[in-house]
Amino acid sequence: MTQKIRIRVRITGRVQGVFFRLKTKQEADRIGINGWVRNIADGSVEALFEGDPEKVTQMARWCEKGPSLSRVDHVNTETETNLSNFQTFDILY
Repeated sequence: MTQKIRIRVRITGRVQGVFFRLKTKQEADRIGINGWVRNIADGSVEALFEGDPEKVTQMARWCEKGPSLSRVDHVNTETETNLSNFQTFDILY
């Protein structure tokens, strides 16, 4: 069994109102990782990715570009040690 990792990312720029959460979920489902994504009141997007290290890294790289309607200015990534064993990837409201 592959070791899992978990990272939390905060994306700033034009990332709300451009389907960032939906596209993040679609990409996470395509790659095969679990966790969640949500809008933050300051206009940023926060996500938690958990799964195979290579896939989680791939997802973090995707966030640096984001969906076509977005403009990503900065991505802050933090590795977390606690795993939640998420079974799905969800959009939180």
